[in-house]
Amino acid sequence: MGIDEREAVHGKKMIEIRVRFWTDQIAEEGKIMPKHCWDSGVVRISSNDLHSITSSNPVPFNSLLEILPKIEKLFKKHGIKLHLGSKSRIYYSEQG
Repeated sequence: MGIDEREAVHGKKMIEIRVRFWTDQIAEEGKIMPKHCWDSGVVRISSNDLHSITSSNPVPFNSLLEILPKIEKLFKKHGIKLHLGSKSRIYYSEQG
């Protein structure tokens, strides 16, 4: 086992990001319109002791196009490294 590796605990192996969409001001005050939301909201990383991740303030986004950059911002803030899967690797050269 490498120095940075830890025993995998069931239920704690994954890193979780939550995406929440605003629903205010779509319906009358105090009501909601089911299955309707704005294209803006917040992303938040869930705390996970096994990965040494603590929860932090949600990061707002103003359109669907901003979600991935905001997730990237959260990953950088928490020092999370991404490993390319087999489908992603086809887009990158071996030379870096």
